Amino acid sequence: MRTVAVEQITQNIKEMCIEANHFLSKDMEKVMMTAAHQEEASLGKQILEQLLDNLKIAGQDMIPICQDTGMAVVFMEIGQDVHFEGGSLEEAINEGVRQGYTEGYLRKSVVDDPIIRENTKDNTPAIIHYEIVPGDNVVITVAPKGFGSENMSRVFMLKPADGIEGVKNAVLTAVKDAGPNACPPMVVGVGIGGTFEKCALMAKRALTRPIDQRSDIPYVRELEEELLEKINRSGIGPGGLGGSTTALAVNINTYPTHIAGLPVAVNICCHVNRHAVRTI
Repeated sequence: MRTVAVEQITQNIKEMCIEANHFLSKDMEKVMMTAAHQEEASLGKQILEQLLDNLKIAGQDMIPICQDTGMAVVFMEIGQDVHFEGGSLEEAINEGVRQGYTEGYLRKSVVDDPIIRENTKDNTPAIIHYEIVPGDNVVITVAPKGFGSENMSRVFMLKPADGIEGVKNAVLTAVKDAGPNACPPMVVGVGIGGTFEKCALMAKRALTRPIDQRSDIPYVRELEEELLEKINRSGIGPGGLGGSTTALAVNINTYPTHIAGLPVAVNICCHVNRHAVRTI
């Protein structure tokens, strides 16, 4: 049994909130540079180059990549041989978000009630997902999610007879309906299977997968490639102003489901697709 102090969780999440909002992950930076080089439309290329300039300035001057510094989504993969001490784990996670957004001068966008809508003034509470896994490590993923793209996400409860063509149509429909509102070029996370809530969680989790890492399931890998090609033929382009780069990647996760259903979720993220990962 390994003991981890919750103060360590707070400190890491604080740093990760600041890191994710100021620095693009290396895989995202690489794919953005490739997209700028390959973009066929002159306006699209100009927009991608401006986005790259923005990323450079953000890192140099410690200015957030985007003014919407997101709602903090935290994935906790906790080894079953880990024991936390020093207080509540959930309170420690939220304290890390509170410190990160306050000390990092990041925009506070969370309201304490969805109807009354009074700002909490520290961007808490976070959205926290826990997973118990073998071992004695704790893997933390912090993914600040802006709502321009979040608002464009969809869940489709398809019939089994809709099959893979129905899945393709659902994903393409979500992307086309999103258009410029999701701040393209976008990353498209897709969850197929499970239940209503499971497919949505898989789609959100898919956004944190490294861009250059494809599914190890052959038909899923082919589907990711096919959908990316079709999305980039849509003509939406960077900033929604036309071009051949509407999406940078399509990441798909799957899970067993019921004989009567075929749930599909599409969670779209803008070009920054912020996330930071640490293992404790």
